[in-house]
Amino acid sequence: MLQHESAPKRILKVLTRRRNPVDGTLVALLILLLSAGLLVLFSATYYTALESGNPWDEVLRQLFGVALGTAACAITSRIPYRFWRQGWVVGMGLALSAVLLVLVIIPGVGVYINGSRRWLVLAGVSFQPSELAKFALVLYMATVLSQAGPRIRSMWKGLVPILIAPGVAFLLILEQPNLSTAGSIMIVALILIIMAGAKWRHILLMLVCGVAVGGYYGWSEPYRRRRLMSFMNPFAMMSDEGYQLSQSLIAFGSGGLFGMGLGQGRQKYLYLPYPESDFIFAIVGEDFGLLGCLVVIALFVALMLAGFRVAIMCREKFGTLLAAGITASITVQAFLNMGVVVGILPTTGLPLPFFSAGGTSVSITMAAMGVLMNISRTAGKMDA
Repeated sequence: MLQHESAPKRILKVLTRRRNPVDGTLVALLILLLSAGLLVLFSATYYTALESGNPWDEVLRQLFGVALGTAACAITSRIPYRFWRQGWVVGMGLALSAVLLVLVIIPGVGVYINGSRRWLVLAGVSFQPSELAKFALVLYMATVLSQAGPRIRSMWKGLVPILIAPGVAFLLILEQPNLSTAGSIMIVALILIIMAGAKWRHILLMLVCGVAVGGYYGWSEPYRRRRLMSFMNPFAMMSDEGYQLSQSLIAFGSGGLFGMGLGQGRQKYLYLPYPESDFIFAIVGEDFGLLGCLVVIALFVALMLAGFRVAIMCREKFGTLLAAGITASITVQAFLNMGVVVGILPTTGLPLPFFSAGGTSVSITMAAMGVLMNISRTAGKMDA
């Protein structure tokens, strides 16, 4: 009689099996981004953290998230990426994301900060459900698009049903409200649809509709209209909606070409709101100048190129779309954040991956990077 292995033994065998090495470029970029992020976070929070008696307070919380993320990355980099396309895995990710996104907008359940409900607190730990939803939707889109076949060329039989789940997530995240994250999810979905082979006229139609919805939403409330106007001329509205962007631009101007030096910038001394989160890139500009900003941008560009290289090298459509989706989700958010902070995009609350404070965010992102690394193992094997 054949003896069947228990589930724990099978999982242990998968995790300890000898494999091809991961793409070293991805590992190096992850380490560099995390190291730079911790350094800038320390500079951004040192002054305010002194009030609690421990200038390392925020950095230690981030390090805890990095430690969890390292463990998650080590595990996901060893799990064969095809595991993530199983129906129950995709369904569980979507269901959990939907439940959390609904909970966060319920008064008294979601944490209300500055006019938004974007955070939940579980066991004393706060996190944004939208961070989990981003990668759950990437997994969903990669799975359904890889199985769509010729239906991807049809608008009503192919694209519309596929976009129901991202559309629901988009509407739920708008209720927080959080247009920037909702928009980034749809941008990533559009990138994956393009890579899956949809017709260009359908893509242009979705793009026009997306811009129209975003424009209507941005103009539908007085405070959103003021925010849009402040983006165009922040110093004219410095006492209101333009204050944060004005202080950010002052930080970049103070930094000049080479910066004022680590920790020497002044905007974090209660001038620039939230220097540790949405506007942490301004701290890069003030402390390290234009040169430091270009280095950070180069790291994200390199991550984008390395991630899409893995996607192109993978011969399986699901792996290609999953790698591209993970890469796009991280880098689209990064470039949107930096665009906001330097004043070329309207001000929105979107963190900078690997830099902004948020232990759960960085751990989820690192887990996704582990999946990308596992795909790179397969691509490396095909080169051999």
